[in-house]
Amino acid sequence: MLTVLGITAPIFLLIALGFASARAGLVNREQVRGMGTFVIYFALPALVLKALTERSLGEVLDLPYLSAYALASLAVFAAGYALARVVRRQGITTSAILAMGMSVPNTGFIGYPIAFMVLGPDAAVVMALGMLVENLLMIPLALTLAEIGTQRGVAGWQLLRETGLRLLRNPVIIAISLGLLLVIFDVRLPALLARVIDMLAGASAPVALFVIGGTLCGLKVGGMASEVLQTAFGKLLLHPLALLLACLVVPGVDSHLMLTGLLFASAPMMSIYPILGQRFGLEQRCAAALVVTTVLAFFSISLLLSVLRGQGVLPA
Repeated sequence: MLTVLGITAPIFLLIALGFASARAGLVNREQVRGMGTFVIYFALPALVLKALTERSLGEVLDLPYLSAYALASLAVFAAGYALARVVRRQGITTSAILAMGMSVPNTGFIGYPIAFMVLGPDAAVVMALGMLVENLLMIPLALTLAEIGTQRGVAGWQLLRETGLRLLRNPVIIAISLGLLLVIFDVRLPALLARVIDMLAGASAPVALFVIGGTLCGLKVGGMASEVLQTAFGKLLLHPLALLLACLVVPGVDSHLMLTGLLFASAPMMSIYPILGQRFGLEQRCAAALVVTTVLAFFSISLLLSVLRGQGVLPA
């Protein structure tokens, strides 16, 4: 428990710092949104580019695990989207962003430290595999649906054209495309540019968490409780269960990869979740879901580790 707390405590401290700064008037809402814009247009694309170019495709290409992880994530996304869209009568954009929170974990900032602590350096390979699915499939899928939701009333090819143009201008999509091209053609970035990208990538997590805290200042949770709990339940319970089932169904999945992936899937949603929601005016809802899910993750991950150790799967 203390080890997990050592990982999650800095996250809460940065969120609290953002909240306290906004509460004290050191930053206002527009400044917080400006910092969020910095993350999504500069720091986050740098982080994605860095993650995709640090390893070759040959090092991380494990098709059985990739298939299982993609299948599990898509299944949870579909379930979350259907629940929000059909049962709760939410719009396309809100449903897509909510479903993304249920199916895309905080791979780099929570999942990897926990997996590394428990299973060692092999966790880096699983992190790279997960990021491929998240960056190339899940996040683009959610953003595509969210963009479509903002263009209701526009029909046919015009809708597809406008959605495609917006996605082509999305900095995350640009970073993914550039990263893939660099990996495929084995192109190394110049040392100076690589250093700049490293610096921007390093700013992604702390600034995003600060923005979350600033967004939470003055937040009224009333009326959002059911959506927040739905997102937390889907992320912390449905996603790891879906991954476990998918790994058992898809042939050839390595048991070590399955175990490591289970820890990643058990992590809360990515820390820039509210930043992505900001583009669609959903940052407060996303921030509330992130904080609640991260708090609950401390207990759910600790319980998962205890169960795995009790079964003799992990060392005591």
